[in-house]
Amino acid sequence: QVQLVESGGGLVQPGGSLRLSCAASGTISRINAMGWYRQAPGKQRELVAAITSGGSTNYAASVKGRFTISRDNAKNTVYLQMNSLKPEDTAVYYCNAEIFLVHMTWAPYDAWGQGTQVTVSS
Repeated sequence: QVQLVESGGGLVQPGGSLRLSCAASGTISRINAMGWYRQAPGKQRELVAAITSGGSTNYAASVKGRFTISRDNAKNTVYLQMNSLKPEDTAVYYCNAEIFLVHMTWAPYDAWGQGTQVTVSS
């Protein structure tokens, strides 16, 4: 019914930048909040950043001042601009969206992307 497809991951040196994109497609009525999570090997999954439909944002303390989340509602797309990357940012990054389907507008559907690898290493 709904798919989230991430792109933009890769290998960068410490201090470098990457921009992740996540596009939602399917039988979408509207999208509420969207966010990015990450999971490093042997670690718990954590919320990195989130953005509401109105544009309000929240960030994990570890990425404040370095990462910026944004969205294009017309394109059903959310972005994560990552600057000043550190080795500890290395993880698989997952896109998440709270979506209302056209045939189920009374309840949200929690959609997840397949993940994109971000590796920060010298």
